[in-house]
Formats: sequence, structure tokens, C-alpha cells
Amino acid sequence: MLRINDHITLADWELSEGFSRSSGPGGQNVNKVETAVELRFEAERSPNLPDPVKTRLKRLAGRRWTNDGAIVIRAEETRSQIRNREMARARLVELIQKALVAPKRRIPTKPTLGSQRRRLTAKTVRGTVKSLRGKVEPDE
Repeated sequence: MLRINDHITLADWELSEGFSRSSGPGGQNVNKVETAVELRFEAERSPNLPDPVKTRLKRLAGRRWTNDGAIVIRAEETRSQIRNREMARARLVELIQKALVAPKRRIPTKPTLGSQRRRLTAKTVRGTVKSLRGKVEPDE
């Protein structure tokens, strides 16, 4: 079980892990040991997450969200399989915690009368400056 917060915990059947060899340089350790972890969370089928949270999670996950509604997180930073596994789980928890926070609703406001007047006076000043940039006619 993976604990997200006081109210939400993920069951073991929702998570699956796969292990593979890490990419990049590293010598014999990389060539022999399968330390990279690919954590798969069945988000769409999860009964523990409400629908609005799933919608926000899909938007936050981006490319990590698959067509069948799962989130795939890959961790291959360290040489230890256990540490990579912990890092992948921590990333999943962080992602779900971000999705749990509902965005603040924006309340549209009107510009104040003072700000409208300041904007119009600045426009007239700028217009007069530009109008004085024309060709100078010689005095005769």
C-alpha cells in the first residue's frame, strides 16, 4: 500500500513495477544489473481518487499518461534498485498531491477609475511626444 495523505491510500493492485537496465555510461554495473524502475499506476481505474482529481492528474502527468489511463514513471538516477524504487514512488506521491489541490477560482475585477485616468493621460502624453517628431518646416 502507498499512502498519499490521511484520506487516500493506493492499493497494491493499482501499482506495478518493472525493472530494466539503466541507460548511459556506467561500466559493468550498468551492463549487468537491472536498476532502472518503471512504476505503473492505474489512475483511471483507481477507486481511491475522485474524478476531478483524475482530471487534474491527467493534465499534470502529460506524456507520462498512457492511452489506457495509466501513469508511467521511470527512475534510473542511482545505482541502487531499491533507491530508484523509492524515488519513483515519491514522484508518484508528489504528483498525486499536486492534483489533490483544487485551483483557486479567479474573480474578475474592474480597473479602478484612477488607473483608467492614468492610462489615458499617459497615452495623450505619448501621442504629443510622437506628434512632435515630424519634419521641421523652415521659418521664412
